[in-house]
Amino acid sequence: MNRILYSLAFGLLLFGCNNTRVENTKELSNEIKASKIIRVTNTQLIYTVDEWGKKISKLAQKSLEEALLKNPEKAAELCKNPSEIPIIGALEKKYGVKISLLGSDDTTNAKLDKKETELLKAYLYSAKSNASSLSDNVQPINDTTVVYNVPADLQICKTCLADKTPSFALWRLLFDKKEILRKVDVKTLKD
Repeated sequence: MNRILYSLAFGLLLFGCNNTRVENTKELSNEIKASKIIRVTNTQLIYTVDEWGKKISKLAQKSLEEALLKNPEKAAELCKNPSEIPIIGALEKKYGVKISLLGSDDTTNAKLDKKETELLKAYLYSAKSNASSLSDNVQPINDTTVVYNVPADLQICKTCLADKTPSFALWRLLFDKKEILRKVDVKTLKD
């Protein structure tokens, strides 16, 4: 009888132990790592956004071009909301960034910050005056947000904006500083 009680107690003890503790410790260690205080200068933050922006915009450009080739009938929808493309959606999740494509119509978009609207108008002016090369730009918007802009390739401009002159489209990568600090490897930051 005692053996049965001991076996039953031992079985209940084993049944009570499960793997949630292991999962909780992984989540807990990730949360502890994310909440550690790190010192990142504004220059390091801008450099990180610039570096990530170059990578992300190249991948987004390539992904959108491939999606437009596969589904030309969905061009307007894909250009308006590029995050529907799986690779771009994954990039948004990985880097904590909001990716969109802006055109000349967005110079009057009330949802954009005033700085962004002015920057978009400057890009548009340069495109109208046939400036040879438009370059990328990193701009702090406020205390919590940084935007990376880079002109889209001519093929995307023509496909997404049809017959508008000048053919002009701008990639907009909106970064949240909190997300950057969570995802950046402090050891790789340059002084």
